[in-house]
Amino acid sequence: MALPIAASMVLLLVHIGVQAITVTREFGSAWNAGPRDEELRPKGVLAGRAERALRNYLETFPAFGILALTLAAMERADGLGLFGALLWLVGRIIYLPLYLAGIPYWRSLAWTAATGGLLLMVVRTIL
Repeated sequence: MALPIAASMVLLLVHIGVQAITVTREFGSAWNAGPRDEELRPKGVLAGRAERALRNYLETFPAFGILALTLAAMERADGLGLFGALLWLVGRIIYLPLYLAGIPYWRSLAWTAATGGLLLMVVRTIL
C-alpha cells in the first residue's frame, strides 16, 4: 500500500503544480508572489479546468488516504484492497489530462473507475 499512498502524494503535487502554472500564466507572477487578497477566479479555460480538477481530486483524496491507512492498519492492504487503491490511482492519473483536454465521457469513465477503486477498498475493510 506504500506505493499507492506515495504516488497519490506525487499526484497531489502534480495537480497543485498544474493549477499554479495555469493560473500564474493568467494573472502573472506578481499576483502569484503577492498576498492574493483579491478573490480572483481564473477566466481562462485551461486555468479553470486545472482548478476544478484539483478541487475534484481533493474531494476524493481524503477518502483514499483514510481507506489506505485503515487497510494498512488492519493488515488488509493486499488483494482487493490493493487493487482498489491502484484502480483509484490510475483513474485519477488518467482523469487529469482528460479534464485539461476537455474530453467528455472518457473523463467521466476515469472518474467512475477511480470511485470504483474506493468502493473496492471499502469492501476490503469489511471482508
